[in-house]
Amino acid sequence: MIALFDLDGTLTDPKTGITRSVQYALERLGRPVPEADALTWMIGPPLIAGFSELLGGPEDAPEAVRLYRERFSDVGLFENEVYAGIPALLARLRDEEVRLFVATSKPHVYARRIVEHFGLAPFFGEIYGSELDNRNTDKRDLIRHILAQEGFDPAGAVMIGDRKHDAIGARANGLAAIGVTWGYGSRQELQDAGVACLVDDPGELEAPIRDLTAAKPLRAAGA
Repeated sequence: MIALFDLDGTLTDPKTGITRSVQYALERLGRPVPEADALTWMIGPPLIAGFSELLGGPEDAPEAVRLYRERFSDVGLFENEVYAGIPALLARLRDEEVRLFVATSKPHVYARRIVEHFGLAPFFGEIYGSELDNRNTDKRDLIRHILAQEGFDPAGAVMIGDRKHDAIGARANGLAAIGVTWGYGSRQELQDAGVACLVDDPGELEAPIRDLTAAKPLRAAGA
């Protein structure tokens, strides 16, 4: 049994750090700066795509990402908190010998620091994220990379996340997807993306993870 977890909006609530860093980038670019609540839609999708949409085109998006990281890498990544119930869930899954991985569009150099900072690293076999040059920001590419690295059967794995990108990436690679509703994607967004089920509380995740992975026995890689 294998479970891939998104980070932002699934394991931790990064609203403060992400929105303040987006505001910092916009201010440095001399652009209008929306209130934090008007920027929560940028939590989850690839950052370069979010800035392209926010700025009305891709021209200034790379510089916006650079400015965002200028603040986020020192301050923003720790303006964050673990959702209640997540550590206990991860401990139960580990005790049941479910193999756990982080699969986030956030650069892995930041994701690793966040997961370690909040004491979650011991639960995970590996922490996977994108590269600073934007490789693997698309969840389809990231999950494909994880499958290549780990060699497990996607039929025995599930992706857990709060945005449509998690479900789209999972389905493109043959994994089931569970949508969680405490993050930043709507129930409709997740349903439209094809999640197998919706879960409203971390305490309710254990059963669907078990059901969606154990119901399909793993085959040896390459079999």
